Amino acid sequence: MTPRPASAPVGTVTRGTTNPNRLRRMDRWIAAAHGAELRRAADPLAVDLGYGAAPWTALELLHRLRTAAPRTRVAGVEIDPARVASARPYEREGLVFLRGGFEIPMPGSPVLVRAANVLRQYDEGAVAGVWRRLCARLAPADPATGSRGGLLVEGTCDEIGRRHVWVALGPEGPRTVTFATRLGSLERPSDLAERLPKALIHRNVPGEPVHAFLRDFDRAWAAAAPYASYGARQRWIRTVRNLTADWPVTDGPARWRQGEVTVRWGALAPRGW
Repeated sequence: MTPRPASAPVGTVTRGTTNPNRLRRMDRWIAAAHGAELRRAADPLAVDLGYGAAPWTALELLHRLRTAAPRTRVAGVEIDPARVASARPYEREGLVFLRGGFEIPMPGSPVLVRAANVLRQYDEGAVAGVWRRLCARLAPADPATGSRGGLLVEGTCDEIGRRHVWVALGPEGPRTVTFATRLGSLERPSDLAERLPKALIHRNVPGEPVHAFLRDFDRAWAAAAPYASYGARQRWIRTVRNLTADWPVTDGPARWRQGEVTVRWGALAPRGW
């Protein structure tokens, strides 16, 4: 994997906070939702953009994606040269670490770009431009093969990965928003509001779609309280099933059982987006 000619990386250094297994919920969703695209691709390249102060998330991404698509290669990309240098001893077959930013410093078109906890420190106004730049680097759709193209997954989670919300984007732009949680730690669905990605976190106010969604989510959770006697999973499944009456949920019980729900982006997009 040959990097592009050296140029100034685009972006700023993040705090770099990372922990083993922090991104497990996002990784498992990617493997399930995007595994077919990775298997289909001639060059199934995935990028862990802004992996942080330690290389664990890139190592885990390689392992989890290869369970779904054994030919997958992963490039960990960081803007901080010291982080790249400390990660390079962990390189192995299918895994490299490169210095770079939103320009993604390598030839070709990634089939996946994962950017977890990267945009949290940016202004909300910067998000759309970063999304456009990264989506332009994704592998294009190919109607002849049924490919929808590459996927950008951008979101935020807590320090140990119990609560996570991410947006999935294709070459054409945003597609869906996924909410994922460890059900045993959840008091109410709106607890996930503190992990909304940057495009949505400041829009959790009356009059915005994401606020209405979380309000309805909490109401459905309260209505499903009798199912709590069967466990938090059964209560969550009933809650999401009730949500489908008013919101365009795109997944089904197999994912709901994992403590997830995915909704079309258009239903939650900020006013005026």
